[in-house]
Amino acid sequence: MEHLQVLDSRTGKSYKIPIDNGYIRAADISKINIQDRNIVNGTENEPSISRGLRILDTGYQNTACVESSITFIDGYRGIIRYRDFNIEQLFQNYVYEDVMHLLIWGHLPTEAEKDHVRAGISHAMNPPESVVKVISSFPRDTETMPMILAGMSAFAAADETVCATRHTQKAMFQGRLDVADAALVRTIGYLAATTALIYCHKNDRDFVPPEPSKSLLGNLLWMMGVSQENPKVEECLNKLWILYADHEITNSTAAVLHAGSTLTDPVSAVMSGVICGYGPLHGGAIDLAYEALVTIGKPEHVPYFIEGVKRGKGRLFGYGHRIYKTRDPRLSLIEELMGRYKEEMNANPLIQVSLAIDKYASQDPYFIERNLKANADLMGCFLYTAMGFDPEMITAIAMVSRCTGALAHWRESLTQPVKLWRPLQKYVAPLAN
Repeated sequence: MEHLQVLDSRTGKSYKIPIDNGYIRAADISKINIQDRNIVNGTENEPSISRGLRILDTGYQNTACVESSITFIDGYRGIIRYRDFNIEQLFQNYVYEDVMHLLIWGHLPTEAEKDHVRAGISHAMNPPESVVKVISSFPRDTETMPMILAGMSAFAAADETVCATRHTQKAMFQGRLDVADAALVRTIGYLAATTALIYCHKNDRDFVPPEPSKSLLGNLLWMMGVSQENPKVEECLNKLWILYADHEITNSTAAVLHAGSTLTDPVSAVMSGVICGYGPLHGGAIDLAYEALVTIGKPEHVPYFIEGVKRGKGRLFGYGHRIYKTRDPRLSLIEELMGRYKEEMNANPLIQVSLAIDKYASQDPYFIERNLKANADLMGCFLYTAMGFDPEMITAIAMVSRCTGALAHWRESLTQPVKLWRPLQKYVAPLAN
């Protein structure tokens, strides 16, 4: 077996650390230790303490926190796989509902399985009066994120299983996948219904009750009253949502798992992910990328804007990615969708600005030397606006598509030993004597 041979210069001891497919375990590193005498108030006190070596990894840049079999990403070769399927294969041959089942339950669904999950989600989408009142109490121009949190909180308050989770020492969902699946399905329905209620409230529309025969996406658009006006929307998002369904352990997915490690319910865990998802360095980057395009205004202004970015006067959202060292593989599929809906795309003049950014940056030595390539955020927002959605709703609607991937990871964690996430710190302030 491959291993890392470590010589500790402090003690002269040698350690053999196993390497498993490019990973070493922090627990093995902690075996590298030194006997350290405990010094209190200037005096040495016995006994001595064995202090294991720890790892400092700010922002978890090089630390894996879970073992998962859901999504594989190779950022150097530009590969994304859900379970055992390339994302290109799924994009070309399936719709979002199929991919949702694949991510959560590990296989493509039968028609009977589709019908069963559709019924569960659609039933959960019928909002109690308390949820409707909470959403309608906000001014119509309120930011979307706090409305989502309020709506989800109201749904959680009306869910007996969610409430019971906080009043038992037993693991409500750990190892009980039947109970977990029912709660997971309801959580998806709650988020979709909350998003639809917000959309209707902001646009002064009537909320349309869900239909049991429709998919998650189909019902979301139905409740908004969107699919009745433009059937192309569901056709387009059925493909686009595949590209956003999961992206491994992202910041928001990690937040879902972090909250879930406390044995809390999936509604609360997803709310943790929603909060992270709206940060400008995460899901909020979609909004900021669009806002940057509005600021630039015209393709001829792109060189001036990018030169300012290079001088540190701004940030180019939608370009560069922590994972990808090549072009985001989702981008070519987004461009394929853009080609299918060319007429709708061309109605938004900002699309020419984004294309000018991609062309300019892809030829600029500054971006080439730093391996900064376009990512899905640069173009993905245009398919939403082409389908008639206001920019402020893009992140909310995209979160419904990402919710299923995050819950797939939450469900997977329930099959593993219970382990409360509790990171360490390196204390750097001086200690008083």
